[in-house]
Amino acid sequence: MKLNRIILAPMEGVLDYNVRKILTQINQFDYCVTEFVRVTHHKLSNRTFYRLCPELYHDGKTASGTPVRVQILGQSPEWMAENAVKAIDLGSYGIDINFGCPAKTVVGSHGGAYLLQYPEQIFNIVKQTRLAIGATAKLSAKIRLGWSDKSYCLDIAKAIEQAGANEIVIHGRTKTDGYQADKIDWQTIGKIKQKLNIPVIANGEIFSVKDAQNCLIQSQSQDIMLGRGILTLPNLANMIRFNDAELQWQQILEILINYATTTIEEVKPLYHSARIKQWLAYLKSHYFQAAQVLQNIRTLKTQQHIADSLKLQQTTLS
Repeated sequence: MKLNRIILAPMEGVLDYNVRKILTQINQFDYCVTEFVRVTHHKLSNRTFYRLCPELYHDGKTASGTPVRVQILGQSPEWMAENAVKAIDLGSYGIDINFGCPAKTVVGSHGGAYLLQYPEQIFNIVKQTRLAIGATAKLSAKIRLGWSDKSYCLDIAKAIEQAGANEIVIHGRTKTDGYQADKIDWQTIGKIKQKLNIPVIANGEIFSVKDAQNCLIQSQSQDIMLGRGILTLPNLANMIRFNDAELQWQQILEILINYATTTIEEVKPLYHSARIKQWLAYLKSHYFQAAQVLQNIRTLKTQQHIADSLKLQQTTLS
């Protein structure tokens, strides 16, 4: 299958502004999606949108020029629509609606994947949002194949299309499947795609060029979204798109040092420590050196100590 677009996925607590900046500098993405902005029963402040999407200060694009789409999550059609308008007014490259997050805290508040049990409510949210943001603004929705089974997957997808979305992202597992590798089902994405007239973006379990090729064939899609795979192989998008070679470990270390030495305002004290350890946990499934680096910094907490340890590792390689 021919590849058309590659999109950088939203990953709550992982793919924030700083990681988006790095990954869009070393890959050519068509656009990326923010971590979700949680919508309850009020209109959110500008500060909330700017905090989760600082790219709004720069015409809704990363430093390398990749458009960024704000994702919203909630269950009230009226308030989802109201906040979508605000995001568009602030400069977001369209709106994405989260109907796929399986996290306990999210489904416990009747958001994300919880709504996969209620296609009519999904329709209402997408419809109200479309009416509010107008006909020209981009509107997408991200779903899984269902809650505990796939019996409603086509109904859900059709509801999103009929409500006025421009495209749909489908993660090839149910909420109950979680992230179990053997549960990935790109073929069902393909069956849904055959019944829709809007673009279908396939997502889930793409960790290599071969995975991307298999996903494109089985899903019959021309568009893919990368999440955990891009953290494991940080230039995976360009490996898929341009047949680039994977980055060498020395290059990965440079990326981590860049991340570790970035001055970031308004973050928790242990931000760098937690995020770099988290990223190394992904990297170690492909780069064996990451396991040792993770062990070396496991007890470190300050940004300076983390950066110094990474630089020391770099020195030993040179």
